[in-house]
Parts: sequence; structure tokens; C-alpha cells
Amino acid sequence: MTVLVTGGAGYIGSHVVRLLVERGDEVLVVDDFSTGIENRVEDLPIVSLDLAASDAEDRLVAAIEEHSVDSIIHFAAKKQVGESVEQPLMYYRQNIGGLTNVLAAVERTGVESLVFSSSAATYGMPDVEMVAEDLDCRPINPYGETKLIGEWMIDNAITAAKMRGTAFKAVKLRYFNVAGAGWPELADTAVMNLIPIVLERVATGKAPIIFGDDYATPDGTCIRDYVHVKDLAEAHIASLDYMKSEEPAETVFNVGTGKGASVKEVIDAIAEATDREIVPEMGERRAGDPPALVADVSRISAQLSWKAEYGLTEIVRSAVDAAGMSSTGK
Repeated sequence: MTVLVTGGAGYIGSHVVRLLVERGDEVLVVDDFSTGIENRVEDLPIVSLDLAASDAEDRLVAAIEEHSVDSIIHFAAKKQVGESVEQPLMYYRQNIGGLTNVLAAVERTGVESLVFSSSAATYGMPDVEMVAEDLDCRPINPYGETKLIGEWMIDNAITAAKMRGTAFKAVKLRYFNVAGAGWPELADTAVMNLIPIVLERVATGKAPIIFGDDYATPDGTCIRDYVHVKDLAEAHIASLDYMKSEEPAETVFNVGTGKGASVKEVIDAIAEATDREIVPEMGERRAGDPPALVADVSRISAQLSWKAEYGLTEIVRSAVDAAGMSSTGK
């Protein structure tokens, strides 16, 4: 049987695809290549498709039947918070529309399991530092809203499948701050998150900017939970196996390390890995930035026997090496 990976040519998706291939699974990639890179998956069967297109459902059904797909890992979505605020309708059209077509294809073909790429953005600005899955979700931007609505859609699809007497299981993974590279050629090419942003500014001789150093944290800068992309990829594999082995006791899982690192600590780690002096500039706070956001990972550890192997040092080192900016090759 085959695992269909939507967005499989993207940053996280390509890591999951590689792990699936390495363990001997058949893989089908669906991607519109708006951000994905085709040579990451060029040796695999590919369907070039915008999942929100009018013919997407029928084309998905045809691909699922042709390749005997029994599981789907759904990454494909728009994911820039700022862009979602500027273009909310586009985010609803792409993220909700795309998932609607995926779930419709699941219903028509009898695909048995789905892993959904969700986000800690579903939580919004929780008033606790350690965030557990049963916390009330109050997203503060359209991106986070589309992820939470996606989770609701999947839950409703599971209920409907049970009413029809068909088997359908799903796991929703709420990512915290994903970074690093499992393999240099699969590195994050988008400059949208802290580590790639700092690396780009350092490479071009510019000082990185810290947005606020007066938060109620030990060094005044925001604290986040950084998880290595390869650890995150392993969580998807564990999710597939979890659904095949038993009836899921839980379906929503945080994916993080359970440990936070401040913006200053991340910049210091990059300075050490690159052997460069990095003196950041201080900027004003950004609206909507909570002081600290760290994942409670007890549920995923207990249910999926998954635990992050890599910490901040390994995350930063892998990103620096992939960018060719290590202290030995700067």
C-alpha cells in the first residue's frame, strides 16, 4: 500500500517523504510546487495539483485508486501568519478548500488514516507558559483559524465514517517552532522563521532584530519551543504506526521538546555555531507575541512513544551547516 503526502516537496514534507522511503514505504507526492522543490522528490511518482482547484477532488480520487493509497499525510497549505491577516479569504480558500477536497476523496475511496499538519497557532495567546492539548484554542489570526477549523472538519469526518460503518482514523499534530535540517539538501529555503532570518541577515552583514527585550522572561526576550524538523518528521511516522496498531486514545498531539529557548539564546547559539560576533538590534514588540510558548509533550510521549532527540544546539548546527555558514566553512 501507499502513503500519499500532500506538500511532499516542501520543507517538512520532504523530510517525511525521505523517512518513509528509507523504511520501505511506497510514496505518492501531491504538490503544486508553489513553495515545494521538485528535485527533492523527483524519483517518486508525483501529481502536480493545487488541492483547492475545482477538479482536485476527482484527480485525488483517481490518484488514490491508481496507487492503492491507504494513508494520507496532509501538509499542503498556506502558512504565513502576516499574509493570512492581509489575505484571509485566500487562506480560507486554500487551507479549508484544500482539506475539503482531501476529505471528500477519503470518503469516496475508503482511505483508512490521515495525519494532519496542524499548528500551535491554534492556541492563540494562552496565559500559561506550558501549553497542553486540552487548553481552549483561541487563534488570533486567519492562519491559526484555518488550522483549528481543519481539526474540526477531520473530527466530523471521523464521526460520519463511524455512522457509515467505515474505518477512518486521524491524528492532528500541532507543531511548535520547527527548524534545522535533517539533510542539507532539504533545508528550509523560506526566510520566515527566526533561525533562517538571523542567518540571512548575518550572511548579508546586517544585524538581526529582536522585537522586544522587556518581556517577563529571564533575559527579557520571547521564549519558544524549537523542534528539529527530523524529530517532527519522525512524529508523523509514529502517528501512522499508532493508527495502524490500535484505536487511537487521543487524536491531537503537540510536537515540541518541552523546553523553551529565548530569542537571545537562539542568536547566541548561532553566533557560536558560525564563530561570528553577532550584535542584534533592539526593536519594538510585535503585536500578538506571547512572552513564552512551550509545548507540554507528555501526551505524545505516552501515546506515541515519541520524544525529540535533538536540542537547540543540534538544531542550530544543522541549519548553519546547511547554509554553508559553519565556523569551519564560513
